[in-house]
Amino acid sequence: MEKIPMTAAGYTRLQEELKHLKVVERPAVIKAIAEAREHGDLSENAEYHAARERQSFIEGRVMELEDKISRAEVIDVSKLTGNAVKFGATIRLADEDTDEESTYQIVGADESDIKNGFLSITSPLARALIGKHVGDNVEVTTPGGSKSYEIVEIAFR
Repeated sequence: MEKIPMTAAGYTRLQEELKHLKVVERPAVIKAIAEAREHGDLSENAEYHAARERQSFIEGRVMELEDKISRAEVIDVSKLTGNAVKFGATIRLADEDTDEESTYQIVGADESDIKNGFLSITSPLARALIGKHVGDNVEVTTPGGSKSYEIVEIAFR
């Protein structure tokens, strides 16, 4: 069984989503199905079919979250140190073409949110950065073409 690396914050978010689905969403959809059944003929009851579809989505997501939580390898970023890029590191990069700087934290795939600076460990950029040091240049092939970055800072927060 393959472990899924994630930060403590990412693990907490998954647990909260699972709890919300079980405590709020699941009972609400069961109630909606019961109400739709009271309307009679189920074969032409759009409300019933919509509620059943929603129930199917919820149950699938619950199973997915339970699996991810059971395989989670929670990494406490605050206890990490070093001068090389690894999971949990916050990296400040300078685009070599524009000198524009950007900052990313390397996190688990389920936590990624590039607009908020969370870069998935499975992304091409993160894979290129792993093991590199401050001052190293990294070239990454993206869908938009090849980009070069210089690592300006590595921190663990």
